[in-house]
Amino acid sequence: MSVYDKLKELNITLQPAAAPVAAYVMYVQTGNLVFISGHIAKNADGSVNVGQLGKDKTTAEGQAAARAIAIDLMGTLQDACGGDLSRVKRIVKLMSLVNSTPDYIEQHLVTNGASELFGEVFGDAGKHARSAFGVAQCPRGACVEIDMIVEVAEAA
Repeated sequence: MSVYDKLKELNITLQPAAAPVAAYVMYVQTGNLVFISGHIAKNADGSVNVGQLGKDKTTAEGQAAARAIAIDLMGTLQDACGGDLSRVKRIVKLMSLVNSTPDYIEQHLVTNGASELFGEVFGDAGKHARSAFGVAQCPRGACVEIDMIVEVAEAA
């Protein structure tokens, strides 16, 4: 099943990459690697999904936020691939920053919301190395921020 068939089956529609909100670009490609800047958790209406895990967000809510970020990341990745996600050879690495209290210890479970979706969409190519950190705050008060590195094939 193609990536696009899988996205359709999961009822996922990708949006174009958002514009950066500070002094950076949304992605940089060097060789066959694409480095995608951190994407923060957003609500369905586009507002920032704010909150702190262990205080006012549950692990399940954090997982849903991470899944939504993964969808946003795929939209940016599609732009980086010239509109063709079939060029993705491998999701290489995710780094997840989870806005959490000092005693919260389930950052890895929050990040599964993104990791599991990449596995569903890309199959074996979606299996990746990963880091998940608890942080005192994320930009704009977001509950989660994730960036990633992806290996892509040469454009046809």
